[in-house]
Amino acid sequence: MLESHHKSPLPPFKERGRDLIQINTHGKIIHSNFFSFWRIIHIYAYFWQYMPEYDYDIIIVGAGPAGCACAYQLRDHELKIALVDKSVFPRDKICGDALSADVVNQLYRMDEKLALEFERFPQKIDSHGIQFYAPNGNSLSVDFINPNHHNAAGYISKRMDFDAFLFKQIEKLPNVSILTGERVEDVQSNEQGVEVKVGNQVLKAQMVIGADGAQSIVNKKLGQIKVEKDHYSAGLRQYYEGVEGFHPKNYIELHFYDGVLPGYFWIFPLPNGQANVGLGMLSSEVSKRKIDLKKKLDELIHTHPNIKERFKNAQPLENIQGFGLPIGSKKRPISGNRFLLLGDAASLIDSFTGEGIGNAIRSGRIAADHLVKAFDNQCFDARFNKHYDKVVYQKMWKELRVSRALQKLLQYPKLFNFVIKKANNNSSVRILLSSMLTDVDLKKELLKPGFYLKLFFR
Repeated sequence: MLESHHKSPLPPFKERGRDLIQINTHGKIIHSNFFSFWRIIHIYAYFWQYMPEYDYDIIIVGAGPAGCACAYQLRDHELKIALVDKSVFPRDKICGDALSADVVNQLYRMDEKLALEFERFPQKIDSHGIQFYAPNGNSLSVDFINPNHHNAAGYISKRMDFDAFLFKQIEKLPNVSILTGERVEDVQSNEQGVEVKVGNQVLKAQMVIGADGAQSIVNKKLGQIKVEKDHYSAGLRQYYEGVEGFHPKNYIELHFYDGVLPGYFWIFPLPNGQANVGLGMLSSEVSKRKIDLKKKLDELIHTHPNIKERFKNAQPLENIQGFGLPIGSKKRPISGNRFLLLGDAASLIDSFTGEGIGNAIRSGRIAADHLVKAFDNQCFDARFNKHYDKVVYQKMWKELRVSRALQKLLQYPKLFNFVIKKANNNSSVRILLSSMLTDVDLKKELLKPGFYLKLFFR
């Protein structure tokens, strides 16, 4: 058992240099210098006044995939949890809506019953691959490979629907109290616990979990993560109906065109003949080049030769929605005294693909395992919680680091054109690229000059 790093606020209970009570390692009194019943009652009252009262063991702020994953993973533990969210579910969440193979695999690791229920979930469509569009307009279709489950390797589902699916699983849990439609106004921590102001009430707990996205109030009040434009992406999303020309297997599309690199334009098919259309770019590039992303999105849809014909009968279903993506392109402190940060609040979004749901769920699982250890050891301080940071980056940093390097390679459009051309002419290269989608060690080959030299002679 790990030692607690908390110092007791209680002075040693002595009288004239003598221990009043001696207790053995099993908590049993083996010697006492007094036998008065009322004296013992007095001692209990003395200690009791120093014991803080808690409404909950854990308060999770944010009921998206990260917060729900954490709560679900704690379903079999005797911990009293409050799950707080400013929205009432179902609610919209601005996102690309693609659910990668990693998302599905994370659900299976949480609970096979949960994953199978998701497989039957109707508000989604199967996606069996991805289409890359190079700056010169050429495209490459790559199949998803995922041997870990039986159906599609990936899915596409509006976040309004997917998040509501996860939220409903938490509503069934007896150890979780749900507070929605209430905004967290403040978060404070001290040696005794945390206080979270929700609307007009203040909730007390041993730990608070920040799973509240890019604008996390838990991070703002307790954390150290700041917005850095070189490690932050700006994104736009607009739902459409009537977009034409999708792959029959519902491939998602990433368009890497001049003018948006090192970002990309996307088109993802959705259920009911709808589509998620969007554009994402590194914030530092947007600022440096003074790019109007809304104008750029409109320009691509209506003038680009690969796109405009596909939108000739399409209709937007909403105004353009903007959002920010704190990308995982550098390590950050994601815990501290009595708090952990999860998902987007911890800046765990893949900088190359923009995908963050898989890492959000993974961080929720890791946080839950850490919380069990924290309560077993009654250890909630920053030093102990650093173990959470360590495990998160052990599991995720290799891929996040490779994705950052790939994002930088997008500054060389001719290299992108070259790879797409070679893959279209060589089936073994296509198979290799397909395997790279899920194998980070293979993906690292893309960072080596020798890889491109070998391609040149194929």
